[in-house]
Amino acid sequence: MKRTTLAAGAAAALALTLSACSTLTGVISPADARNKATDAAHHGRPVDCSKAKCVALTFDGGPSAPTPKLLDVLKKEKVHATFFLQGKGHTEKYPQTIRRMAAEGHEIGNHTWSHKDLTKLDEKQIRAEIEPVQDDIEKATGKTPRLMRPPHGTTNDDVSKVLKKFGLSQILWSVTAKDFATTDTQLITKRVLDQTHRDGIILLHERYAGTIPAVPGIIKDLRKQGYTFVTVPQLMSPATPQPGKVYRP
Repeated sequence: MKRTTLAAGAAAALALTLSACSTLTGVISPADARNKATDAAHHGRPVDCSKAKCVALTFDGGPSAPTPKLLDVLKKEKVHATFFLQGKGHTEKYPQTIRRMAAEGHEIGNHTWSHKDLTKLDEKQIRAEIEPVQDDIEKATGKTPRLMRPPHGTTNDDVSKVLKKFGLSQILWSVTAKDFATTDTQLITKRVLDQTHRDGIILLHERYAGTIPAVPGIIKDLRKQGYTFVTVPQLMSPATPQPGKVYRP
């Protein structure tokens, strides 16, 4: 079985991990997917990331009690993010927050029921991690997610085959603040700013204390650098994420 891990670490660790990730079949960057798509689909789209300097802000592991505060920040800043939601203790507990996410234009994806390493599970166990979250989100919003993020960024071809059956594309990342390991808002901000490049995908977790206070500064500073914030599907448009495929900047 082929296996790849995207570590949430600093540049050296990230480079090592990305090298390992090359063993996975068919990893695609959002820019490559976008560039191969037809230009005709650009019409009527508010942001053209083939021309604009785009970046996607993503949040894992919610919804949780602090999530409405983050939604307030994003609404004030007029930023749409992509949320990868976890099931146990989250989607089952905060359906009203999920409804608000959808109503305010955010993209909603699946982050599994209990955050297990999917490469260590058989097909039945993988389905048990994915299906309840799909159901919770559909009940809350009327739509089934088309995106998911594997816990720890760990996936392989066997996982991809199962996710394809659910119509799910896998979205990895290029920027991590390791906000699960610090409450230092300035450090979180610095880590994001230091790592962000065009077509990047930023990984954060709103349930950690230092993260939401960092978001306004991250948005302000990246906008000063000319970045436009988009959801992951907007970053790829006019391409559309394909089920079972793995996308990583």
